[in-house]
Amino acid sequence: RTSRARCLHLRARSCWADTSVPTAGCTFEEDSDPNQCEYSQGEDDDFDWELLRSYLVPHLTPDLPHGSYLMVNSSQHSPGQKAHLLLQALSENDTHCLQFSYFMFSRDGRSPGTLSAYVRVTGGLLGSAVWNASGSHGRQWHQAELAVSLFWPSEYQVLFEAVVSSERRGYLGLDDILLLNYPCSKAPHFSRLGDVEVNAGQNATFQCVAAGKAAEAERFLMQRQSGELVPAASVKHISHRRFLATFQLEAVSRAEQDLYRCVTQSPRGAGVSNFAELIVKEPPTPIAPPQLLRAGSTYLIIQLNTNSIIGDGPIVRKEIEYRMTSGPWSEVHAVNMQTYKLWHLDPDTEYEISVLLTRPGEGGTGKPGPPLISRTKCAEPMRAPKGLAFSEIQSRQLTLQWEPLGYNLTRCHTYTVSLCYRYFVGSGHNQTFQECVKMERDANRYTIKNLLPYRNIHVKLILANPEGRKEGKEVTFQTDEDVPGGIASESLTFTPLEDMIFLKWEEPVEPNGLITQYEISYQSIESSDPAVNVPGPRRTVSKLRNETYHVFSNLHPGTTYLFSVRARTGKGFGQTALTEITTNISAPTFDYGDMPSPLSESESTITVLLRPAQGRGAPISTYQVIVEEERPKKLKRELGGQECFPVPLTFDDAVSRGSVHYFGAELPASSLTEAKPFTVGDNQTYSGYWNPPLEPKKAYLIYFQAMSNLKGETRLNCVRIARKAACKESKRPLEVSQHSEEMGLILGICAGGLIVLIILLGAIIIAIRKGKPVNMTKATINYRHEKTHMMSAVDRSFTDQSTLQEDERLGLSFMDTHGYGNRGDQRSSVVNESSSLLGGSPRRQCGRKGSPYHTGQLHPAVRVADLLQHINQMKTAEGYGFKQEYESFFEGWDASKKKDKTKGRQDHMSTYDRHRVKLHPLLGDPNSDYINANYIDGYHRSNHFIATQGPKQEMVYDFWRMVWQEHCSSIVMITKLVEVGRVKCSKYWPDDSEMYGDIKITLVESETLAEYAVRTFALERRGYSARHEVKQFHFMSWPEHGVPYHATGLLAFIRRVKASTPPDAGPVVIHCSAGTGRTGCYIVLDVMLDMAECEGVVDIYNCVKTLCSRRINMIQTE
Repeated sequence: RTSRARCLHLRARSCWADTSVPTAGCTFEEDSDPNQCEYSQGEDDDFDWELLRSYLVPHLTPDLPHGSYLMVNSSQHSPGQKAHLLLQALSENDTHCLQFSYFMFSRDGRSPGTLSAYVRVTGGLLGSAVWNASGSHGRQWHQAELAVSLFWPSEYQVLFEAVVSSERRGYLGLDDILLLNYPCSKAPHFSRLGDVEVNAGQNATFQCVAAGKAAEAERFLMQRQSGELVPAASVKHISHRRFLATFQLEAVSRAEQDLYRCVTQSPRGAGVSNFAELIVKEPPTPIAPPQLLRAGSTYLIIQLNTNSIIGDGPIVRKEIEYRMTSGPWSEVHAVNMQTYKLWHLDPDTEYEISVLLTRPGEGGTGKPGPPLISRTKCAEPMRAPKGLAFSEIQSRQLTLQWEPLGYNLTRCHTYTVSLCYRYFVGSGHNQTFQECVKMERDANRYTIKNLLPYRNIHVKLILANPEGRKEGKEVTFQTDEDVPGGIASESLTFTPLEDMIFLKWEEPVEPNGLITQYEISYQSIESSDPAVNVPGPRRTVSKLRNETYHVFSNLHPGTTYLFSVRARTGKGFGQTALTEITTNISAPTFDYGDMPSPLSESESTITVLLRPAQGRGAPISTYQVIVEEERPKKLKRELGGQECFPVPLTFDDAVSRGSVHYFGAELPASSLTEAKPFTVGDNQTYSGYWNPPLEPKKAYLIYFQAMSNLKGETRLNCVRIARKAACKESKRPLEVSQHSEEMGLILGICAGGLIVLIILLGAIIIAIRKGKPVNMTKATINYRHEKTHMMSAVDRSFTDQSTLQEDERLGLSFMDTHGYGNRGDQRSSVVNESSSLLGGSPRRQCGRKGSPYHTGQLHPAVRVADLLQHINQMKTAEGYGFKQEYESFFEGWDASKKKDKTKGRQDHMSTYDRHRVKLHPLLGDPNSDYINANYIDGYHRSNHFIATQGPKQEMVYDFWRMVWQEHCSSIVMITKLVEVGRVKCSKYWPDDSEMYGDIKITLVESETLAEYAVRTFALERRGYSARHEVKQFHFMSWPEHGVPYHATGLLAFIRRVKASTPPDAGPVVIHCSAGTGRTGCYIVLDVMLDMAECEGVVDIYNCVKTLCSRRINMIQTE
């Protein structure tokens, strides 16, 4: 085939005068210059085009036209075989119009094949045909044009292709291939098509501008170099000879990057533009994830790591995209540095962080790079859980609840809630049980079990996470009461006597509540006295909660009693403690009245009647007869009042020791079941004791002694039953002597009493002359002490006795009446004057007269009528006035400090401590008995007042505990809450109703007057059914370190307090700010008004001195 190949050379020719003449071409005529056109047959096709010259063919088929042209006979080739005709490459930078004629005929009308025209860029792919025709078109020639737009430096080559059809019939011809120097008339010419650059994923748009008529084209296509075709999106007419064809490639990818050109197709020809490149840029994406530099609870610091990327640059913007791994939202932050800090993050939250890179152009932002998954740290909890409250309280368990916890509070997903509680298990602070329990996640309720009843349980919640912890405020709850535990048997202590038992016990170790009562039951279970019925009836004694001892009287000696002690709370009685106590046996008793006369008497003997004794608690074991020599200087013994003889002494031992008595006989109890005579001096021996004859010249006293013994305990009793005179005395003198002895005894007693009375009266007279007070308290106490000698002995065995100091005796003066000189005589003359001081206040009963103070010549009491004169004298006195009198209060204290500073202070402070109010201690807190308050005596009324300081906020509960405990019905407040800009007292009362600890205070009524206000409160306490009413009298016109402006208002205030306080009420509570100056003045005024009414005198100095012995700084100004 190559041997038959011929070239068609198209050479440029100079323009002819007639523009219609083609510049180059091939007409294939017989006379044409074959050098003017060059063509070549294809090398990769199946067969060659055949040059037909009809005049050289003798027998030309009538199906072929005459002339010279290239021809393909389909019948000579197989279906689908191709023949290529390649024209010379053209490189002019201009618009070319290639005109050609073609012939397609088949006798039966079937298509001989397909004729296509290709325009291939030199060195490029063949691509798709820009024009084609098929079918049978008759036996005539048809003309078509190719409008090719070519721009430097590209070259193109036109290729004609003939493809044999499957029918294999007919002919295809090609002739008159001409390159014209003017635009095509049958196909539009395109302007230069520029390159398009887009980012992957974006739409690429090619706009092809063509000169010509749009109607000349039937199809508008964009042809890819690889052969794909894209239809036009729109065709728009710019003018009557220009139009715009738009082609759009949607969401292009890197694979679609190629060369594209615009093509118009019609049977008459085709327009072809130059190839333009579609450049697809891949948006950049980092290869590595960002690097975490530092993490905090609300921030993350990262490094971008953008040195290595996938995709195309340049990078014009960097961004950080982050989101919660568990959240739907995301945020993007622009970044201009290699490191970046993400702020305002949530603590303990996992974040996914990626880097976004952007190149120029729309859609230039690449996909997020590999993510960095990192978690912020936990933050310290916002606060501790709130709302801690109880939902159920029992005696031994406590159910608590609190607010649900959210992330905004915990600030961490890993957290623990601990419930910590503590309470005292013993009496000391070192005996504390405390425990912390970790709660289950999302739990807001817990029950604390195995608690102790009636205990203050201190509970707090602790919220903790790895970054910190928050402790809640400790809240105190109190468990309910329960029946008390048993009283410890070892705490039962007792002291048995003959007919009484002192029993003492201690509060149960586990009171389990507030002890309201103790119950003691006892009965006799065993006795050595047959007269005692055993078992005896059971008796029960009830004691108050603060009484842990009792004296059981009217018991039988030598009898064993079974005692049971149990305590009670509001829930009932507890377990019983048992103990057995045996009373002591008593001394035997005798059935002798006065000393009996002897049955007979001789010079050396005397016969007496021995009567059996009665045992008390134990039987009589032995009787003894004792003989005592009577000597003139010996103190005479009284019948029944003498001492007995516990040590046995025979006659020989008495002689050797020089004793005046000896045992004359010892008789067993069985030998004296009834009265029998016995002769003293019968020279017989009784149970080892010789009964020698009596000496006639001596006088003797005869005693009869009985002894009881039980379990090692011995009791004796003896009685003088006879007296034997010396033989030189006759019987008459004996009787006279006996009567003389009795008379002498009576006279001695009378004389002694008279001497004591004279001495006491003389002491009073001397004391009055010397101006010294007479302490009648001590005399009265001594007198009572003598009268109650036996009971005092019992009390001293159980109670600590201490000597009263001077201050204590002053304190007792409010309770006892003491005489003073001539005050009683003065009262009747000044009763009207004293009544004028009291105004309309109720008159008190003055059944007890006399001043309760130690007065003297220097500081005597002042008559009410002389009071004004006394005040004026003390004001104007130059030597001794109010100032000197005020300073004299402290002279004794200063002296005591100089003598012994340490001792003086301790004695002084111990005096205050003895008179302080002691509160009932709270459970588990032994130090909770203290309050800054002291008892002060009223006028002949012990502990009538309580002086205390104005309650501070932390002692309000203690203040109301004291009011409840002391059954107070009146509170006198002599201060404002704020004075001169300083807080003097906390507002310890409610405006409506409020709980202070376990005490509920309710304001019942309020009355406001000009200078004072009266408030009425109702007090209720948990565990008590009683309801107390307390009135508060608030005087507001008394400045600190000053005096009221008007006396009438203060007197009216005192009258109101006196009239409103019931006579059987507890102490009146009085306070100012410190509970000293104004409080002391009020008490002195109250006491002096009562003294003026009852005695007609006032003793201000000694009253103040007594107050100062009870509480420090009671008077602060002169």
